[in-house]
Amino acid sequence: MIATCRPSWRNCALHSDAEMSAIDALEDRLRPLSVNAVKVRQLITSLELCHHKAERWVHNIFEAIGSGATAKGLGTRQPGQLHSAELVWQNAHMALDAWCAGHTDTQTAVNIGSLPAAQILAVLGEWTPLKQWQVQRVMEKIRSHIHWPQSLVDPSSRYQWLLLAGDAYELAYIEECPAYYQQHQDFWLATVRTIIHDSDHAQPAELSLAIAIDLLMPCHWDFVHNLQIVLAAIGGQLHPSRPFAACGRNITLVPIRSRMQQVCDTLRIFGEEAITNQQADAELLALLGEPSAERKWLAACLDKTIRLQLDPPAELQSISAMSGPDWIRQ
Repeated sequence: MIATCRPSWRNCALHSDAEMSAIDALEDRLRPLSVNAVKVRQLITSLELCHHKAERWVHNIFEAIGSGATAKGLGTRQPGQLHSAELVWQNAHMALDAWCAGHTDTQTAVNIGSLPAAQILAVLGEWTPLKQWQVQRVMEKIRSHIHWPQSLVDPSSRYQWLLLAGDAYELAYIEECPAYYQQHQDFWLATVRTIIHDSDHAQPAELSLAIAIDLLMPCHWDFVHNLQIVLAAIGGQLHPSRPFAACGRNITLVPIRSRMQQVCDTLRIFGEEAITNQQADAELLALLGEPSAERKWLAACLDKTIRLQLDPPAELQSISAMSGPDWIRQ
């Protein structure tokens, strides 16, 4: 019988394997865990390699393992601090809002990443009510993550899912038009049944435009390109030149892949595991400090988490494909 993995592994697996069981057994021998050890383990559980700051996040975890404490984590940034990526998200929202309002002068006044907004928006083609409705869903998706121009407590900052339900690790499909979209059921159905001819793990795949909007995460490393794919699909271009990458979908394209492999080598060397072709990072190794049972356990957790995210189990690859339920193609 395959064992369900502990909640601490939920960002990289659904079921436990022998290596995870051994790491869990080490955790059990260390109990009761210190408060700081629990906090560091939570940092590892929150790691997502698709995040645009994933490499920095990993570096923070190394520091936390070595120091035995961390002030890092969600909600620890000082109020008013703005990351450069957030300007990209805000500009994208402003440009889309201008397009919906027909203000072409505003569209051309900003860049979205390194590209002029006008270039990115050109794929939308002529304005139609359906396109405007779909673009408004994209705006809502962006707004729900950046809480701008509305605050987190503003009801308009809440995104209403088009075709996905559940939480980040237990996604399911919505089987009928949600109540929120009943007044525009025809637009909702047209969005759901617009199929992007994409690829997943180098294999041909079909992706509903509704799911692509649902999975359009501003914090993703390839947000600008994903946005281009979505806007092109709204404009009727359904054969993207590059794959749509989101969360675990097409994770093999993540630009820090080779760096993370070196990170794993470093963690395994710290755990005194003999590996061939090892490429340890001396600076990271020094951050970990002297080996101890607790540090080795945390290093093993981080190593296994990264490796599982870089090469997801088959069941997670199947989930991340997110092609949509069969009825949308009928």
